[in-house]
Amino acid sequence: MRGAVPVGHGECRAGARRAGGVGASAILGRRPRVRGVPLSTDPAPFAGTLLGDTIAAIRPRDAGAERAARERLDRMTKPVGSLGVLEDVAAQLAGIAGRCPAPLPEPATVAVFAGDHGVHAQGVTPWPQEVTAQMVANFVAGGAVVNAFAAGLGARVLVVDVGVATPLDPMPSLLDRKVRPGTADLSAGPAMTVDEARQALEVGIEVATTLAADSGCLVTGDMGIANTTASAALVCAFTGATPATATGRGTGIDDPTLARKIEVVSRAVARVPARPTTPEAALAVLAELGGLEHAGLAGFVLGAAAARVPVLLDGAIAGSAALVAAALCPTVLDYALAGHTSVEPGHAVALQSLGLRALLGLDLRLGEGTGALLALPLVASAARALRDVATFDSAGVTEKS
Repeated sequence: MRGAVPVGHGECRAGARRAGGVGASAILGRRPRVRGVPLSTDPAPFAGTLLGDTIAAIRPRDAGAERAARERLDRMTKPVGSLGVLEDVAAQLAGIAGRCPAPLPEPATVAVFAGDHGVHAQGVTPWPQEVTAQMVANFVAGGAVVNAFAAGLGARVLVVDVGVATPLDPMPSLLDRKVRPGTADLSAGPAMTVDEARQALEVGIEVATTLAADSGCLVTGDMGIANTTASAALVCAFTGATPATATGRGTGIDDPTLARKIEVVSRAVARVPARPTTPEAALAVLAELGGLEHAGLAGFVLGAAAARVPVLLDGAIAGSAALVAAALCPTVLDYALAGHTSVEPGHAVALQSLGLRALLGLDLRLGEGTGALLALPLVASAARALRDVATFDSAGVTEKS
């Protein structure tokens, strides 16, 4: 049915309907509201749902395959450690795949999750909200930067409408998985219900699960006017950063708009406890502050990890979504690679908190998956080196004394 969450896990969705739209504030209200107070841990969160099943399916990387990759890297015809970070990437890919050498991360598929934001009404961006839908059409037509970069790499671009406010006509390469037509204003109350946040997470999981069947690497993309405001709020909530530290200029706003944006983020973040320490609390914070595309991306990262496929993260939106995914299941980070560091200040904060080192730093702030795609050749090169470079023994090269 057009606009519905994908078919499958009917009990999960039936339970969601019975819930009748539980508010994030209601859940947060049952928990300690002192910032940073540890909360109880549920060993089996979201039991009986696709989200819960996915979290339960995520396992750490294969330590034996990763160790074999490190040993092979040290025997290859080069000085030990001379490929720097690429050696870490190669070993990580082997651990993800469970074998050494790892398969090449190809073909790659970019999933661009699109959604609108009620906080747009607060004047946090000069761009009109209808640009979200217009850019979705541009992605599908092949006219965006992400399309140009993907074409050069042989990558596929898929757009997922998880919450665009404007009704969209059916188009090739567009999945209609709309949970609701845009979020509510996060500065005034919850952006969505907890149930809606879970549905959007499960959209991302199902997209990742489907794409993982014939993709060697999944790449995050996003589109949503005003989504850097939601990203900054999520970064503050999940890392404890201040709004002034985590909030940036997005599409290039002026000083008065930036001041207004920081104030909006401050109001929103004040409603939630910092650094949620249970999956349930993390979901509640996502519902309170996030966007539908953030939820979709967090689910996409979880789904990639459950399918044991590497997921290459793009910029600020992906970074904040990864914070959510990691709070739901810390092991998910075993499968994540950071493509680049955005100029949005909250992105660097998110990456530091996640313990991820970006492969590129090009002062990008476009989103769409562009920075991650630019890093894709580096990931592929790491895999190729591990697979193709001879060892000292096989090449008959004398090692250093």
